Amino acid sequence: MSARRDEVGSAAVELAVLAPVLVILLLLVVMVGRLVLARQAVDAAAADAARAASITDAPGYATAAAQSAAGADLSADGISCSSSSVSVDTAAFYAGGAVSVSLSCTASFAGLSLLHIPGSATLRSTAAAPVDRYRSVGTGAP
Repeated sequence: MSARRDEVGSAAVELAVLAPVLVILLLLVVMVGRLVLARQAVDAAAADAARAASITDAPGYATAAAQSAAGADLSADGISCSSSSVSVDTAAFYAGGAVSVSLSCTASFAGLSLLHIPGSATLRSTAAAPVDRYRSVGTGAP
């Protein structure tokens, strides 16, 4: 009977020791999941920016359209970038060509997790969209 008395309350102690570790582990899993969602949002924003750039009338308008589309997509998805850049390649901006957009977004870990972990991750994506083969393309700039 004395062996049983020695173990009284040991489950409570084990729970008290393991509970904070399990909660922190759960919050880290949530952070990784939110980082994956942010990566997908950046990929989608780059694709939408490329499409917006490809349907403009002239290469000079493509950059503004891409920046606007990328910013709108990221803000709609709740991704706040401490720094971001959108670069548009319009070298093949002609009927049947393609427009390429590269998007870079630096997101803070504090915004991605409930733990307020210091640091940030730079998410990058590149997407291309075709310019319609059967349309006229201007050469003017804004």
